[in-house]
Amino acid sequence: MVRPEKEAAVQELTRRLADSEAALLTEYRGLSVSQMAEVRSALREAGADLKIYKNTLARIAVREAGFDALVADLQGPTAIAFCYGDASAAAKALDDSVKKFPVMVIKGGVLAGKVVRADQAQELGRLEPREVQLAKIVMMVNSPLQQTANVLSALLRDLGSMLAQVITQKESGAEPADA
Repeated sequence: MVRPEKEAAVQELTRRLADSEAALLTEYRGLSVSQMAEVRSALREAGADLKIYKNTLARIAVREAGFDALVADLQGPTAIAFCYGDASAAAKALDDSVKKFPVMVIKGGVLAGKVVRADQAQELGRLEPREVQLAKIVMMVNSPLQQTANVLSALLRDLGSMLAQVITQKESGAEPADA
């Protein structure tokens, strides 16, 4: 590559690292072209894209972006998955690809400006979807409110039942029993 092209590639990678929600490093050694296309398609559906850079250029860009801890992971054939939407959805798509193609390995990455290790990136992929987590939060907030409403309605129901019994006794002419 001519020097200006290399500089442009470094600038592009640095910009992508800054603009993305997360960037996950993977080793793709042993994948066929069709398998790699399948991984790219799965990531695209999750709001991410997979790009391959030369490791020497990637090391320069990673240092410029301030993620020096990632330099050690840039060994061997490395692809970078840039996540622009929900990072957990992209990580899940990548984790599913790793399960489907065991030769693929997640090396680590960057999440919200912080470097994450390989095991943390895999855990991110195993999180429940955002909608499920939001539903659980709503249920946790709703549960005490629902219990309070049930207690209050039980009090009103019991009061109404007692008043109905008093009215029935008065209409029948029976005297109330001593308590």
